[in-house]
Amino acid sequence: MRKVLLLLSLAVPVWGFAQDYPNRAVRLLVGFPPGGAMDAIARVVGPKLADALGQPVVVENRTGAGGAIAADALVRAAPDGYTLLLAESGTLIVPSLSPKATYDPVKQFAPVGGVCSLPLAIVVTPGFPASSVAELVSALKSNPGKHSYASPGIGTLQHLAFELFKRQAGVDAVHVPYKGASAMMPDLMSGQVPIGVISATVAVAQAKSGKIRALAVTSPQRLPGAPGIPALAETLPGFDASPNVFVVAPAGVSQAIVSRLSRAVADLLQAKDVLENLDRFGAAPTPIAPDELGRRIAAETGRWASVVKEAGIKAE
Repeated sequence: MRKVLLLLSLAVPVWGFAQDYPNRAVRLLVGFPPGGAMDAIARVVGPKLADALGQPVVVENRTGAGGAIAADALVRAAPDGYTLLLAESGTLIVPSLSPKATYDPVKQFAPVGGVCSLPLAIVVTPGFPASSVAELVSALKSNPGKHSYASPGIGTLQHLAFELFKRQAGVDAVHVPYKGASAMMPDLMSGQVPIGVISATVAVAQAKSGKIRALAVTSPQRLPGAPGIPALAETLPGFDASPNVFVVAPAGVSQAIVSRLSRAVADLLQAKDVLENLDRFGAAPTPIAPDELGRRIAAETGRWASVVKEAGIKAE
């Protein structure tokens, strides 16, 4: 009897805490600076999450190291539901790139819910002798190591997406890393570097202006807003290299709090203004439940670690 009473007395504070949650502001960490896509998505998600929780949600930019600084801040925070992270696929890559990484996304992230995916696109300069993925593969196979491709930097998802393409297509090309997408675009459009991997939203806009040619998007299906651009999976079955955006909490947070947050994230993805904003960013909503998100985080972490290892990629 005493043991039963003891267990009940221990359970009451936990349940009571979950019932009271939240009773103060919640921090939503973002690993990238204001003005970028991730920050923009956070500014859309934050207010809706605040409405659902009945407390302020403060977006906090912890920039640097490809999102690793924000991820480190998350895993060091108390698992009480008051610190969340709006993460993306690049956050999962960092531990396989650098031995200095201080977090394990599989073990130290508590999945809350999926938000959206941000497809990339493989593009070429107008003068490059390829107007389709099949022709690109043919050109690269005919001249192994002759052509180069640009990415926003070593270890970025754009870099790894093309390395995955190389592996699946059996081709070779020389990587030319830049310090950010804005730095690479002038060289890509001028033809100094003939191939690149960029945001699908940018690719669609620049392709319409004739400055580049978009060969394919990295999502499994074509984009509703650009049905004329094929998906790489149409040529390479199963190919998927779209950055996923999702919400996680520190491992150890109670299931009751995760459930509350998960419902809030899923509900906001049904709001018309949220969907309109995501569409404006070229993002597709991905309302994924915690269990499924956990499986995807584990699978994606392993897949990118394999690409990093096979390509011999190391952090700068």
